[in-house]
Amino acid sequence: MRALINPSILSADFANLERDLAAIAGADYAHVDVMDNHFVPNLTIGLPVVQRLVEASPVPVDVHLMIEDPDRWAPAFAEAGAASVTFHAEAAQAPVRLARELRSLGARAAVAVRPATPVEPYLDLLDELDMILVMTVEPGFGGQSFIEGTLPKIRRARAAITAAGADTWIQVDGGVSRSTIERVAAAGANVFVAGSAVYGADDVAGEIAALRDLAEQELRSAG
Repeated sequence: MRALINPSILSADFANLERDLAAIAGADYAHVDVMDNHFVPNLTIGLPVVQRLVEASPVPVDVHLMIEDPDRWAPAFAEAGAASVTFHAEAAQAPVRLARELRSLGARAAVAVRPATPVEPYLDLLDELDMILVMTVEPGFGGQSFIEGTLPKIRRARAAITAAGADTWIQVDGGVSRSTIERVAAAGANVFVAGSAVYGADDVAGEIAALRDLAEQELRSAG
């Protein structure tokens, strides 16, 4: 299992997004947070901007929808060219139907759970999901501190995926840095969203490489 580093452009300079996308060319995906100021108390960008980001990004785009009514809106992001589209369990009315629609449009389908949302209901649906995103902070704002209490949830998800022989990825988002990524990888995550840790570094490319190395060492140790 390979460690994937997905820098969050929420921590980029929005006046220079093309420049800051180019800076993460060594990453695996560009993580794009779409917030509607209803599901979470923040407002970021919408579909037209995401479509341009897909066109400009040197790496595939991983869209994280923190919005109400993803059943209605999420497919448009797959149609816009996002390689992966994540919707929130707390907002989706028909998650299996939505995941199938996203896949039919060529995107990886993923479900996200907030720190206090149980992951267990989705562990019976692994065949329908390409990824589970375990939020390790409350969604809505970058730069928050990592919540240690999310680690057992990651472990349970990884154990279920292994037992099922599934190829479902586990992504973590929130407070990922050099000081936390090893613990998260040891718990079973393999996709890591890092915003301020990457864009706040003097050497963005070097930070991506360092985070990947730390995570891969743990994944190899876990066997």
